Amino acid sequence: MKFLEVAGLGQVGRVGLGTWQFGSREWGYGDGYASGAAADIVRRARELGVNLFDTAEIYGTGKSERILGEALGAERDRVIVASKIFPIAPFPSVVRSREKGSADRLKLDRIPLYQIHQANPLVPDSVIMPGMRGLLDADRIGAVGVSNYSLARWRKADAALGRPVVSNQVQFSLAHPGPLEDLVPFAQQENRMIMAYSPLAQGLLGGRYSAELRPGGIRAMNPLFGTENLRRAKPLLDLLRTIAAAHDAKPAQVALAWLLSLPGVVVIPGASSVEQLEFNVAAADLDLDTDSVASLTAAAKAFRPISLPRTLLEKAREKLPV
Repeated sequence: MKFLEVAGLGQVGRVGLGTWQFGSREWGYGDGYASGAAADIVRRARELGVNLFDTAEIYGTGKSERILGEALGAERDRVIVASKIFPIAPFPSVVRSREKGSADRLKLDRIPLYQIHQANPLVPDSVIMPGMRGLLDADRIGAVGVSNYSLARWRKADAALGRPVVSNQVQFSLAHPGPLEDLVPFAQQENRMIMAYSPLAQGLLGGRYSAELRPGGIRAMNPLFGTENLRRAKPLLDLLRTIAAAHDAKPAQVALAWLLSLPGVVVIPGASSVEQLEFNVAAADLDLDTDSVASLTAAAKAFRPISLPRTLLEKAREKLPV
C-alpha cells in the first residue's frame, strides 16, 4: 500500500474503501451482506493496509455507517473513517447534532474526516462552516473535507472555515477526467487530497462492456452505458486493454493506477467481495510508465459522452419498430 500525508489525518492509504453500497438493496447489498461479506471485506482491507473508509449519513439512511462501525470493531479507532453531512439547514446546532448521530452509528467518539456532502446552492459556506469549526475546536472531528465542490467553492469553504479544508471528494475517473483541469493542480499546490469516487465509472473501465454487450440492472440507467456512449468509449477501452496486457494487469487496475499516478489523489472504490477488494488494492502496486499515463490522459480527454437527454432519446429510438 502507498500512502499520502494529509494535514490533520496523517498517513492516508492511496486505495480506500467506499461503503455507500453497504445495505443498498438495489446493488444486492442486503441484510445477508451486512452480517457476512461486509465484515469479511473490512477485515481483509485492514490486513492489506487499507486505512481509509468512506461513508455518509444518507447512505442507506444511516445503515452504511452502522454496518461499517460494526465491521471495523476494535479497529475503528485505528483507521481514518470519513463520513459526510448532507447540508440541509446546516446551522451550527444542526451540524453538531448530525455529527453526533453519525458518530453514534459508527461507534466513534471522534470522526477523523467529516465532509460536506454537496455544495448547498442556497446556503453559503459562511453559514455552514462555523458549525464545522466548532466540531474541530471541540475535537469531535479531526479534519474538514468537502464533496462535489468546484474549485471556486472549495476556496470559499477554506475562507469560511478559517483553516484548510483538507479534501474534496469528487467523481473522477478516465471517463470523468474533469478534476484534472483545476482540482488536481490545486491539491498539489496546497497539499490537499482529492478523493476519487466512482473511479471505475460503475464498471465501464473494467473493459467488459461494449456497444454490442451492454449491462443490465441498475447500470443500464447510467448514460455511460448507452449504445452511443459505449461506441464513443471504445478507443479509451481498447487502450486500457492494451496497456493492461503489457503490464500483466486488468483494465480496471490500470484505470485505478492512472488515478494513483496523479499527485494528491486517493481512490475509494467499493467492493462486493474480498476478491474484488484484493483486486482493487493491488492497483496501488502497479506503476505505469510515463508514456502510458500520457496516452491514457489524452484518451480520457478525447472521450466525449453524450448527455442524459440524448441518451434517453437514443433508448426511445431503440424501442421503435424497425
